[in-house]
Amino acid sequence: MGAGIMKSSGGGGGRRRRRSATRTPPMSEINVTPFVDVMLVLLIIFMVAAPLLTVGVPVQMPETAANALPTDQEEPLTVSIQADGSLAIQNTEISEGELITHLRAIAAERDSDRIFLRADGANDWTRVAQVMGALDAAGFSNIGLVTDIGGPTFTGSDG
Repeated sequence: MGAGIMKSSGGGGGRRRRRSATRTPPMSEINVTPFVDVMLVLLIIFMVAAPLLTVGVPVQMPETAANALPTDQEEPLTVSIQADGSLAIQNTEISEGELITHLRAIAAERDSDRIFLRADGANDWTRVAQVMGALDAAGFSNIGLVTDIGGPTFTGSDG
């Protein structure tokens, strides 16, 4: 009985073929889908968290067409005039006689000299001017008035 040897025709066994000298170039496109997904998640987080960062004294501020002031690194020092005319520093209600002494004590520990003044729209302009004058007389001249956006622009169109 004779046994024969069969050669394979390059099918499954044997040595692998070598790749040709020209390789495929590396992929040079950036996949931006994960980047966009992360940015959308961050946008939603900031949209939800931003309203929670405001000062907690309830004040209905008037609307104006003014642009926002640039922000500092530390939390802004805020004086609020509520609808009944009472004063508050940040969230703490304070009497008129204690306003300047408390502000001086707080300002001594801060880097920024800016004070934001929030006034309820129900207040008379006289009350707001009196508080601003008292702040200025005490040496706090960097006062920013806080308003809501969306007021009239006086250019013939509201908005």
